[in-house]
Amino acid sequence: MTMSEFVIYHNPRCGKSRTALALLRERGVEPEVVEYLKTPPDAPTLAGLLAALGLPAEQLLRTGESVFKEKYKGRTLDEAGWIAAMVADPILIERPIVVRGDRAVVGRPPERIGELFD
Repeated sequence: MTMSEFVIYHNPRCGKSRTALALLRERGVEPEVVEYLKTPPDAPTLAGLLAALGLPAEQLLRTGESVFKEKYKGRTLDEAGWIAAMVADPILIERPIVVRGDRAVVGRPPERIGELFD
């Protein structure tokens, strides 16, 4: 498999993210690793990820994060508004996201990445 065939939006401090990366490597895949807290996706990239995931933006939010509780809890935003929130505060993006071609999964549990090999 080519390196560019897989991309993981990764947070090295997250156990689930580290496990997903290890599972990819166990399958012989060396993915492109995007540490999304250091290099957050822009709005078009995030919209593309959501399309590949088949999810609305609101379902990709980490609502337990303090920044969510402080800035967004109780707010009703449209799709563009939630995408803008995740661009502004990338800690809100659920992780890890593993992409292969036009398909993507949220690696929770990490074993879900196996769906990308079907």
